[in-house]
Amino acid sequence: MTRRELFTGASALALLPAAARASEMLTYAPGLPEARMDAGETVLIDVSAPWCGTCRAQGRAIEELRSANAAYDANITFIRMDWDTYGRSDYARSLGVRRRSTLILMRDGAVLGTVVADTRAESIRALMDLALA
Repeated sequence: MTRRELFTGASALALLPAAARASEMLTYAPGLPEARMDAGETVLIDVSAPWCGTCRAQGRAIEELRSANAAYDANITFIRMDWDTYGRSDYARSLGVRRRSTLILMRDGAVLGTVVADTRAESIRALMDLALA
């Protein structure tokens, strides 16, 4: 093994924890967003369904933005709420969720912003940037 191969391999290994963290998205359970906000966290709830193409496109945009800017992971807790299971729940209704592919950014129990059925990276970035302000 050459020194170059050693350093290249070591560099790749050093990036693994950040890459793993960037892809972490918690699975919604009743009370989870409130508990995280009570702990002082800003929460982004991704109301989606695995069969929804718009939801998948939003998910890809979120992952790309998170990979490009570590501040998002440092300042936002990402939670995926399954539309088929919780989309018509009292909690979803209290947030004004009317359809899948809804992204809701919250802090201290208040909604800071929402994106509905928009897959443009700039729209999702603007929402996530509210958490950095």
